[in-house]
Amino acid sequence: MTLRRIFSFLFLLNILSCKTDSEILPSISKEDIQIKWPDYFPQPEYNFENNSLTKEGFYLGKKLFYDPILSKDSTISCGSCHQSFVAFAHADHKLSHGINNLQGIRNAPGLYNLIWQKSFFWDGGARHIELQPIAPIINPVEMGETIDHVVYKLRRNNAYKSLFNKAFMSDSITSQLLLKALAQFMGALISTNSKYDRYIQNPKMNPFTDDEKDGLALFENKCSSCHPAPLFTDGFFRNNGLDSTFIDSGRYRITNLPSDWGKFKVPSLRNVEVTYPYMHNGRFETLEQVLEHYNNGVLQSVTLDPLLRNGIALNNTEKRKIITFLKTLTDRDFIQDKRFSE
Repeated sequence: MTLRRIFSFLFLLNILSCKTDSEILPSISKEDIQIKWPDYFPQPEYNFENNSLTKEGFYLGKKLFYDPILSKDSTISCGSCHQSFVAFAHADHKLSHGINNLQGIRNAPGLYNLIWQKSFFWDGGARHIELQPIAPIINPVEMGETIDHVVYKLRRNNAYKSLFNKAFMSDSITSQLLLKALAQFMGALISTNSKYDRYIQNPKMNPFTDDEKDGLALFENKCSSCHPAPLFTDGFFRNNGLDSTFIDSGRYRITNLPSDWGKFKVPSLRNVEVTYPYMHNGRFETLEQVLEHYNNGVLQSVTLDPLLRNGIALNNTEKRKIITFLKTLTDRDFIQDKRFSE
């Protein structure tokens, strides 16, 4: 190779290296990742005290969230089953999809306001946001990997070496830092700007329609025992009468307590308009079907929640108005936020 060609090669390599560096950490200001919430929200369970939220950590977590390198065959990322345009649920899929076209046993819930959660998954199998990603990574029908091998792959990747160094000032990539980075991105997924939120903060400037007001009153009377504002979940585990016998034992898988048989975590109803299909097994396609279940479809069993022993009586007008209200919980700003999309 001639000297001129060597210099040309080195010049090109330098250009490519600079481009890679600029792509590794795009312009994200500190203000872009500040955690804020309305004054009517409770204090979060997770406060980033031991995992300072930085723009570098946030971006690293985002890159990991959307990178299929976390899966065994590099085909499935966290974002495969948690899509930003449907509030990080799995659009129109009853069950989660994993490597080798395998299906999980449960519906992928939306991801938002996670720092207020005391437990994660439909059965509460994880009790800390930094531990939550382990389960899908090692699940044989989801990502099918091991944490150690994921770390091994990341250590061989020069781009990730740079990103981890910038985020944590460390030359080593560890499983702990991997999980902290993911927690920074997932913890920043805050949804607090729906029409409902604007109405609560200033009803004169952001009025509800008559149907929305009626729907809110009906919701508070008939639904808020399990879905209280502002999170619209009580975080408890309940058997809501989907079945009288159970293929999926729910919370019992974790506790082995007979009293937990068939119980699942009460999901938040924020963004519920876009997070269909509904229930832990994606049984219902529409909100109309969900409300009709509570009206006339609750099945009796030993662990059925006492609040549902007689179902929830709803006529067609009441169902329509409740659904009209539920749509005010859709946070379009969150769903369309480019900070969180791939």
